[in-house]
Amino acid sequence: MENQQAYDRGTTIFSPDGRLYQVEYAREAVGQGAPVVGVRGDDAVVLAAAPDGGSPLVETDSIEKLHRVDDHLAVGTAGHAADARRLVDIARQTAQEERVRYEEPMPADALATALADHVQERTQSRGARPYGTALLVAGDGDGPTLVEVDPSGATREWRANALGNGAPNAQDYLEETYESGLDTGEAEKLAREALDAAAGDDHPTETVTVTATGATFAEQ
Repeated sequence: MENQQAYDRGTTIFSPDGRLYQVEYAREAVGQGAPVVGVRGDDAVVLAAAPDGGSPLVETDSIEKLHRVDDHLAVGTAGHAADARRLVDIARQTAQEERVRYEEPMPADALATALADHVQERTQSRGARPYGTALLVAGDGDGPTLVEVDPSGATREWRANALGNGAPNAQDYLEETYESGLDTGEAEKLAREALDAAAGDDHPTETVTVTATGATFAEQ
């Protein structure tokens, strides 16, 4: 037990079975956050989120789950809001630096990789902890793209994915109902339905639809 506690406290020490406990705890923090769903269609990527203030007295408009990064880039977050805010700031700065340097917009997969490199550094740096948030990066530069950034710094590209509280229910729904060839309206509908599977029917919903012409935000 004493040895296990030593690995538990160390943010940069592997346990004998190859685990980084602090990264696993960060994933648990993601699982406690309000859910976010991403669906990739043929012409758009849709992110849907259910802001949860924890009280009916909280103004849900003050809770940001979906963020504009650039004209054609958006990010959905689940987990610790402060950690998410920091990563969104880094995403915006990275995307703008890329635009200034190369005079063209940054692809979503390249942005996700840049964020993942930064996140991964927090898993091997003393005096720092992993970020307690995960991201869904949505973009449409050379085609609709949806990429997850995990607290470990790993990335995966998805056709549809869900993060946060209730994500397994949403993921089951997506796996049962997702079909290739979705148009924009169908992708938006599926994202909302999967969000309902995660959060129930009675919740505020915000969406962002990212196409080659830009990102459009909506609330209901």
